[in-house]
Amino acid sequence: MPWSVVNDGDGMPRIILTEPSGSSAEVLLYGGQVVSWKNDRREELLFMSSKAVLKPPKAIRGGIPICFPQFGNLGSLEQHGFARNRLWAMDSCASPLPPPKNQSTIDLILKSQEEDIKTWPRSEVRVEGLETLDYFDNLIKRERFTEQADAITFDGEVDRVYLSTPGKIAIIDHEKKRTLVLRKEGLPDAALWNPWDKKAKALPDFGDEDFQVMLCLDSAAVENPITLKPSEEWMGRQELSTVLSSYFSGQLDPRQVLAGK
Repeated sequence: MPWSVVNDGDGMPRIILTEPSGSSAEVLLYGGQVVSWKNDRREELLFMSSKAVLKPPKAIRGGIPICFPQFGNLGSLEQHGFARNRLWAMDSCASPLPPPKNQSTIDLILKSQEEDIKTWPRSEVRVEGLETLDYFDNLIKRERFTEQADAITFDGEVDRVYLSTPGKIAIIDHEKKRTLVLRKEGLPDAALWNPWDKKAKALPDFGDEDFQVMLCLDSAAVENPITLKPSEEWMGRQELSTVLSSYFSGQLDPRQVLAGK
């Protein structure tokens, strides 16, 4: 049998994965944490503190912890986030992955709880079409950066101006299973804004929870302002359209939207 579930009575069920060669691994359902990995000579390859506390809600010192949704104290949550302090479950409907080289595999899942929304508010919206572009970050004195993400998601305040953007930008709304498409001409840049929770509470004309149901995406000409001489003309336009599906629903690939298909 490639894996088995063991409960030593300490309230910390663990999954034991074994290979015919003699190598093995142990994964705790608490934190989804790998706490042991031995080679075919039964040599332990992972460090575990001799004083590690294997009892919730304490995080376990050693092994391979899962730091999510933040690393260290780089966020508003507890150190390294909450995933390593939660009880995971075996996933019987895991997403298909390439066949593993080894025989022993197990899929674990961490399901969202109602309290997570209070401590870690997050958006089910993503923006595509701005990847690899330069932008001014208004939160850091308009310092210029290059977007590294494949798509822009939101888990904190965003106030940016993306430069030399394409004529089409897609907003994929996973929760409502729809995609909004912004088409524009004569406006090379795009401003993206969401105040998130702290800034929302500081704005007198903005509801405390409004940040969860809005996203500001503006067509703009910021880097090179448009200047007209007497008798000169300029035209700019933008068009918004919606498709009643989304990338999440599997019916619409936003890259096809951006390509005009």
